[in-house]
This record gives sequence, C-alpha cells and structure tokens, in this order.
Amino acid sequence: MTDHAANGLADASAGPHERGEDALAARYRYGAVFILVSIVAVYTIVAPDGAGSRALGFALTGIALLVAVSTSRARTMVRRRRAAVGGVAILVVAIGILAGVVPKGATFVLDALLTVAIPVTLVRGLLALVRDHGAGLQAVAGGLAIYLLTGLTFASIVGFVAAVGPSPYFSQGLNGTASEHVYYSFTVLTTTGFGDLTAGHQVGRALAVTEMLVGQLYLVTVISLLIGRRVGQTQ
Repeated sequence: MTDHAANGLADASAGPHERGEDALAARYRYGAVFILVSIVAVYTIVAPDGAGSRALGFALTGIALLVAVSTSRARTMVRRRRAAVGGVAILVVAIGILAGVVPKGATFVLDALLTVAIPVTLVRGLLALVRDHGAGLQAVAGGLAIYLLTGLTFASIVGFVAAVGPSPYFSQGLNGTASEHVYYSFTVLTTTGFGDLTAGHQVGRALAVTEMLVGQLYLVTVISLLIGRRVGQTQ
C-alpha cells in the first residue's frame, strides 16, 4: 500500500467526532485573525516610520496570514506544510526589509500582496462555516477581519503610488508615512473624510472613490447579512 493510499485510508477511518473536533479547532481561529489584523492596523499608525517598523509590521501581517492558513479547510499536513514554507518566506522578507535590501516601494507591494492573501485564504472556510453552522461569533470576526484588511490593502497601494509617483500623493504637498497612509485609508474606507489628508492627483482620487465604494458595499451586504443572521439565530 502506498503512503498516499495509507493517508487516505486513515482519513476515511477517522470518525465523525474526530473530524468534527478538527474542524471546530480550526474554526475558532477566525477571532485570532481579527485580533492580529487589528494589532497590525493600530501598530502601523502608532509606530515611527523606519525600516524596523516596516519589518515588524510585515512580520505581524505574516503571522496573521499563517493563522489564516492554519484555519483553512485543507488537510492538516497541507496546512502545516504551507505554514512552514510561508513562515520561512515571511521571515526572509522581514529581515530583508530590516536590512534595507528590500526597497520601500517594493515593501508596500509585498505588504499589499500579503494582506490580500489573508481574505483569499479565509473566504472558503468562512462560507462553509456560515453555511453549515450559521453566523456565529467566529464568522462575524472573520467578516470584520476582511473589512480591516481592505483598509490595510488600500494603505499599501497608497504607499506604493506615493513612493513611485512623480508628484506628492497628497494635496498637502507630502507623500506621507506608513502611519499616515493607514490613517488616511481608514478615513476613506469609512467615508469619514476629515480633510487633513486629501488625494492630490487623479490616480489618488480614483483610488479613494474605489475604496469608498468597496467599503460601503461590503458593509451593507456582507457585514449586514452576517449581523442580521447572527441576531436572527439568537432570538
């Protein structure tokens, strides 16, 4: 019997209780992803601008991705393998950012890719969780984590455009720091618009409009449905 066949036989012989416990353990990590993403957002705003801060911010985002990978619906061995490979890659890039080997513009691109990878990893498991068990607290936490990740993704895009653009990104005459990019992104995402930082050219304005639309549509569809279903379950 081959190793592959033996593994398949072992999976098939596992009782429903064992498989249920494995799924339950993975499901409870959505709250952890939300907490980690919240920490990344707050840290990026309060941390001073510099290679060290960018490296630590990238590493924290990477940890959130690794938790999301371990929460995916893939087999246990597949999740472990992906987490191990991803962990090594994240560590190498973080060291490169700290050492100044990775340019600032490239850091923003890598941040954006890493941030997008988290909801892509989460979405399948979230859909299955809501379908099979309803909109529990873990599902709501996963939905909110994706909302925060949207803001962080647009912040990274703003940082990249600011780094490579020929003119200042903001009409106030500056490109801004990573902290200001996250602050600005969430004021746009939530349509708060304080006005202390505003896009100074057409690309920036197009990104702002896109982020506003994505944020509002996500709130009135995905989050509203999750919260509504959650309230319906508790009545």
